[in-house]
Amino acid sequence: MKTKTAMAGIALVFPLFAPLAVAASYPDKPIRLIAPFAPGGGASIVARMISEPLSEIWKQSVVMDNRAGAAGAIGTEMAARAAPDGYTLVMATASTIVINPLMFKVPFDPLRDFAPVARATLVPLILVVPAAVPAKSVRELTMLATSRAGGLAYASSGEGTISHLAGELFKASAGVNMVHVPYKGGGQALIDIIAGHVQTGFVNILEALPNIRTGRLRGLAVTSPARWPVVPEIPTVGESGVPAYEVLQWSGVLAPAGTARDVIAKLNREIVRILNRPEMRERLAASGAAPGSGTPEEFGAFIRAETSKWAGVIKSAHLRVE
Repeated sequence: MKTKTAMAGIALVFPLFAPLAVAASYPDKPIRLIAPFAPGGGASIVARMISEPLSEIWKQSVVMDNRAGAAGAIGTEMAARAAPDGYTLVMATASTIVINPLMFKVPFDPLRDFAPVARATLVPLILVVPAAVPAKSVRELTMLATSRAGGLAYASSGEGTISHLAGELFKASAGVNMVHVPYKGGGQALIDIIAGHVQTGFVNILEALPNIRTGRLRGLAVTSPARWPVVPEIPTVGESGVPAYEVLQWSGVLAPAGTARDVIAKLNREIVRILNRPEMRERLAASGAAPGSGTPEEFGAFIRAETSKWAGVIKSAHLRVE
């Protein structure tokens, strides 16, 4: 019969080895990847790009589960409340895991309730003006805004969206006066920018490009830290006279908090490897995106930095909406 001391020793040692045993057999049943959006959207497409190759690699179904509603909060909460066993994951975005929790009440804590797995994609916005606006650079746009009483109007896809916050960050960083005009979606905002009803806006790169190519829009700057491969001729906002300005739409995979670290590491390795396949990079580039990279720890640090940045913008601009 084992002594109490010996049994205590076993109890202390066993948890150290439990994650290794989990990772060795993981996955041994289907995985659910929740996409908290309607099918067909950008993040849903990325989720499918990940789930199908993972199914092939592991010989286990990775099932896409679209759970749209409440600006992504419904599906994201489902993942937060799931068992932390690696068999429920969620595709998160800058909006669902950073901006929405800062702007609205959500039924989860984005930093406490999730474990970062892998950053999947990065996509910048483009600062555009319609052909009728004479500004051909960021500097000329800021001068135009300064010369007009009341400044310029900028369109966004809605209150609290990334395009809205990009405009507020630009106003603060460039010291320029602009009036926010929110729309119910990026499509309507783009239509009114092209028509000249508003003078500028930060828009989705994929939606902007065809209109830039036809001359209906003029692309002044991209919001990435370096020039973007799809539009190398367009400078960054930073190199256009607004130092350190950076706005990126992003997506990434999260697991419920408490998921074994080695399971997360295994998921990270495969997801990053899949997204960096040549054919995947080509598919992402066609949509204006770049594949993610880095460790789960680096992704976690990125989310915390994004949360801190946007919390500051929201607070200084008094933007919180309940």
